[in-house]
Amino acid sequence: MTDQSTLDLVPGAEPEGDDALNLATYAQRAYLEYALSVVKGRALPDVCDGQKPVQRRILYAMSRMGLGFGGANGNIGARPVKSARVVGDVLGRFHPHGDQAAYDALVRMAQDFSQRYPLIDGQGNFGSRDGDGAAAMRYTEARLARITS
Repeated sequence: MTDQSTLDLVPGAEPEGDDALNLATYAQRAYLEYALSVVKGRALPDVCDGQKPVQRRILYAMSRMGLGFGGANGNIGARPVKSARVVGDVLGRFHPHGDQAAYDALVRMAQDFSQRYPLIDGQGNFGSRDGDGAAAMRYTEARLARITS
């Protein structure tokens, strides 16, 4: 039986000194690299526009659905649709990770106390400063805010 505590970098070759890699060290390094890439790619806002990927996907999906606020000359824009419809479109087309994460991002973009300029015009209970949570997505409606149209 062979020693399984090392990992061969080149299959079929005998590890010689520096070529041998401890399995625990490899796993630790690989996990750390993966965790850092997840944090950089998903959890931290992008420098270009300050949006996380899920927020960018929500705005893009709402734009594709034609949920603009209205034209510059005062035209009436799209009527708000149920938030569940927006979240479903985002999950189905762009972000297959979980409906609650997408809805939480939508709620945050609709709260006037979370951002200086809300990107989504929300109708319904989208929470309060006191820590009250938003209503379920089937009870709220959303469309793009005037600033995004």
